[in-house]
Amino acid sequence: MNTNITDIKQRRFQPAIDAINDLLEDEDYMDEEVIIIAIDGRSGSGKTRLAELLAEKYDANVFHMDDFFLRNEQRTEERLNEIGGNVDYERFREEVLIPLWYGDPVNYIPYNCKTMSLDNDNAQIIKPKRINIVEGSYSQHPYFGDPYQLRIFCDIDSENQLNNIALRIGTDDARLEKYRNEWIPKENTYFDTNKIEEKSDVLISWE
Repeated sequence: MNTNITDIKQRRFQPAIDAINDLLEDEDYMDEEVIIIAIDGRSGSGKTRLAELLAEKYDANVFHMDDFFLRNEQRTEERLNEIGGNVDYERFREEVLIPLWYGDPVNYIPYNCKTMSLDNDNAQIIKPKRINIVEGSYSQHPYFGDPYQLRIFCDIDSENQLNNIALRIGTDDARLEKYRNEWIPKENTYFDTNKIEEKSDVLISWE
């Protein structure tokens, strides 16, 4: 049964695998020492699973946008009303993208959603690899410019989206309503305003 599940995931994610293989065989990128790939998309659409699969297949680093949510002192009314302002994109660029561009180790402290603070006990030091995957909503934030050689968008319909989120967070109705009424609408506004799906190179649809 596990093999069948893996095969189904592989088929769904095959367009991303094909695109990466094409990228690695493209003469324009063969001499690139650092390749950075973005996986943006809707909550519950399989971004993390795709990143895990690609990391294993290509021996890639994975960086999660969830590790860069806003700290309490950043949660001003102005910032929370900003399209795409849900994440600490300034810190992500400084601590992840810039070191990646230079082929340096990446050092950062992840944000802990449970404590709503930086998790100082879990500081990350990630050695350079050629392929690096940035996974999560807001990974294609316009603040970053154009750092990616490949952009992937994971899509899902609203019914399956809420079902998947409920499976992930359990029976916490308050958190599910938070997703439904606040976080998902903010994501959708970010996607629509910045045309994230249209600008992506690969579309992975929920099946």
